[in-house]
Amino acid sequence: MKKKYQNGFLIFGLVVLALMVSQLDFKEVWDGINRAGYWFLAVVLLWAVLYVFNTGAWYIIIRSQEHHAATAVPDEGKNVKINFFWLYKITVSGFALNYATPGGLMGGEPYRIMSLSPLIGTERATSSVLLYVMTHIFSHFWFWLLSCVLYVVTQPMNVGMGILIASVAAFCLTAIWFFLKGYKRGIAMSGMRLLSHIPLVKRWAKRFFDSHAEQLSTIDSQIAALHSQNPRTFFAAVFLELSCRVVSALEIFFILLVIMPSANYLQCILILAFTSLFANMLFFIPLQLGGREGGFLLSAKGLAIGASEGIFVALLVRLREIIWTALGLLLIKLEKKQKE
Repeated sequence: MKKKYQNGFLIFGLVVLALMVSQLDFKEVWDGINRAGYWFLAVVLLWAVLYVFNTGAWYIIIRSQEHHAATAVPDEGKNVKINFFWLYKITVSGFALNYATPGGLMGGEPYRIMSLSPLIGTERATSSVLLYVMTHIFSHFWFWLLSCVLYVVTQPMNVGMGILIASVAAFCLTAIWFFLKGYKRGIAMSGMRLLSHIPLVKRWAKRFFDSHAEQLSTIDSQIAALHSQNPRTFFAAVFLELSCRVVSALEIFFILLVIMPSANYLQCILILAFTSLFANMLFFIPLQLGGREGGFLLSAKGLAIGASEGIFVALLVRLREIIWTALGLLLIKLEKKQKE
């Protein structure tokens, strides 16, 4: 990636990060860290492991495309073997930019594509990133759907909660169906057609579609190939991402152990599921500021956990996000280009 683009991503991320840090109550943060003790360190280190899951899913998608590289435009360096640890750094930085960017995918995904393109070509880099994003989001819907089943099995139900759970399940099933169609047919061309009808960007989208129709078709064929020709790779990537969701509930479990030694891991999965669902409904807010905290309070209250406990969990999770966002932004500048 050119240095000017690298610096642009870094400066933008640092500005937004500074804004997020300015919203913290530093006395409350310090008190929370002291109260959590070594459990907070465990929470921070946990995410070093969780990013391995994310990187692994993207890595096997990239590797699976090596068998279909002949369909791509013969870009220089397209057969370079990607180093897993280099990809790990790109993954962490990409998520850091997503956390800091309103709309999420407007920051991290362009960065990933621009970092990977010199090695495997623009089309393969774009399709691998699109595939990973689809898989990442796809796993969220499965996680929310399975959490609905878990709630019905483990928690007392009433009419209101039954309607809510049924609505969430129906929404997830619809989204899963939509994504499966996207995997089979590709999403690049249909996405650009959709953008060509949206005000402000439709002129740019139409010009881009007209001049890059062949490349977009190639990207779609590569997306469809993962699902149809490499089902094991597809299921492996989804399994890694879904496992990451389940294991990440340990974060809430570790924090709750500080104040509730009888904390239940299944409840932590439910808190994470409904918190992430609520927060993703407010995806346009940088770092989902306020949305995640509100989700923690609502989900904790629904599972008979006190408001103070919910606030404590939300505070430490927010602090962990800021720490990893800062680390990810730092890795942008410290990143060493992989040898081609």
